[in-house]
Parts: sequence; structure tokens; C-alpha cells
Amino acid sequence: MADPHAPTTLSPRQAERVLERLGFARPPTPDRAGLTALYGAWCRRVPFDNVRKLLHLRTGDPGPLPGDTPSDFLDAWLAHGAGGTCWAIHGALCALLEYCGFAATRGIATMLVAPDVPPNHGTLTVESGSEILLVDACIQHGEPLALDPLEETIVDHPAWGVRARPAGATWLVRWRSPFTLEGMDCRIDSLTGDAAAFRRYHEQTRAWSPFNFELFARVLRPGGVLVAARGERIFFDENGGVARTPLSGEARLRFLIEELGIAEELATRVPADVPMAPPPGSATAANAGH
Repeated sequence: MADPHAPTTLSPRQAERVLERLGFARPPTPDRAGLTALYGAWCRRVPFDNVRKLLHLRTGDPGPLPGDTPSDFLDAWLAHGAGGTCWAIHGALCALLEYCGFAATRGIATMLVAPDVPPNHGTLTVESGSEILLVDACIQHGEPLALDPLEETIVDHPAWGVRARPAGATWLVRWRSPFTLEGMDCRIDSLTGDAAAFRRYHEQTRAWSPFNFELFARVLRPGGVLVAARGERIFFDENGGVARTPLSGEARLRFLIEELGIAEELATRVPADVPMAPPPGSATAANAGH
């Protein structure tokens, strides 16, 4: 189980090592230009992936889920190149931003994959002057996206572009998912999350999450977005095109090592995909007797 008292800050030594790996000789200035540089580097070098989580769950490890603390997440990234899923990756990025002097806040959101779905996504915002800037490390939109209460905002790019439109007290962020190429909405429900809430939500994913069964990865690469999902390598290119190729066996291992940047000693242990079980409480699960 997660430790509710685990530290959420980084030591100077760890933060310096992370910044150096991201390409910074010193912490970026805590302004919009510095945030753009740091978030862009993160999107290009820290994958949103479930590599460690798959291994953790498949071996029945009862300990805290991988990346449950920022230090654990960043130690693993430095050692093996692996990232994590939403609750873990945003906790780590939040800690790094805070170390650099940014006013970062964890957010609670919902990927609207179905009607009436409960909150299922951790995200992150930074207050900069009068702006609230979204820096989502899973959607990976390359540069901060302003959340304006009155009008739509946009990051314009054929591969990773996003739009945010106000919807009452929330925002809807439309992004290009490998599952819905026309766009999926992520509703930003709250800008006042904290580390304790993230740990609770993270632990709840142990029982079921779409990332508990099949390899998933997403990271920005020159000109586009590189994705692994549902047994395919997917690349969104700089013109908006999409290329798909099967990803299994040796091709999957090469992808992990050569394209995603996972260390070989970890990549060789990533378990094979298994069929996704229906969510607990769903009609499909009931009909299947789960």
C-alpha cells in the first residue's frame, strides 16, 4: 500500500541529475519561457508508459505501485529510462517544477472514454502571472496550454496539438488519442489536487486500469508522437498522418530499447500483453461473471 507520509520533494542532488539528463546545466527560470523549455524537454525525454506497472502487477508485488513517490519515479527513469502512468508521472513532474521555483499544482481530471465515468486522470498546472498553464505529461502537448475561463486556447501542431475550451467551472481539453483519432476530451475537474489524493487514486488503479494489461507508451519524437498501444507501433507525423505497424516479439523488444529508450535489463522483463478484463461493475463484467 502507498505510504501517505512518503516525501514529495526532491533532494538537490537528485533534482540536479534529472535536470542534467533533460539538458539543463542549471534550473530554468520560473517564468513562462522556463516552463516552456522544461516541459518541452520532459515531453521529449520522459515517456508516459506502463512498463514498470505491468511488471509490478504481473509479479504480484504488494508494495507501493511504481513511481508512487517522485523520488522512486525519477530514480527509475535515471537508471532505466522508464516513465510511468498519470498519477506517478505528474507527481514527479510537480516535484521537479517545485524544486525549480514554479507554482505547480496537481489536478484531477477525467478522460471521457464513456458517459458518467468517474475521475480517472491526474494532471498538472502551473500558475504563471495571471495565467493558469496546463502541462500534462501524458497528453504531451509540447508547450504549456493556457486554461482561459472565457475563451478557447490552442497549441497548434499537426501531431500533438490540443485545444482547451471552458465548460462552466471546468475545461475540456481535446487531444489526439491513438484510440480516437478525431479527438478525445479530457475534462479538467479540479485544480486543487494534492499528493495524498494522487496516492489514493493511484492505489485504486491496482484493481483495474486500462494500463494493467497491455503495453502502452507515448513520447514526443522529432516531428511527431511515438506511441505503443494495443499491440501496434503508432506514429503521428508532422503532417498529421498516422502510420501503424504490428508490435510483438522481437519488434516489441527493439521498440522498447531502441525507440523508447528503456534499458535492456528492464525491457527484457516486460511481460507480454494479455487481454484487457472488463472494468469491475460494468455490464460486461457482470455478464462474464466477474
